[in-house]
Amino acid sequence: MRKPGEPIYLRIHLIALALVIAATVALPRLAEVFVGPLSFGTRALAGVGIAVAGGIALYLRYNSSARNEP
Repeated sequence: MRKPGEPIYLRIHLIALALVIAATVALPRLAEVFVGPLSFGTRALAGVGIAVAGGIALYLRYNSSARNEP
């Protein structure tokens, strides 16, 4: 049983989180197809940037719905 005030994570929250995690790896690899070979540092920097941007987007989008009680 949940405690009062404990956040509720819906299925859509977890799907969105999985998409951000997948995008962190997939988008730099996809860029290699169009741009050409990227160095490890460039891929790592792009992955970190995507993860930070995705985390902020998830926080802004789902913060209020995760707190609401049913």
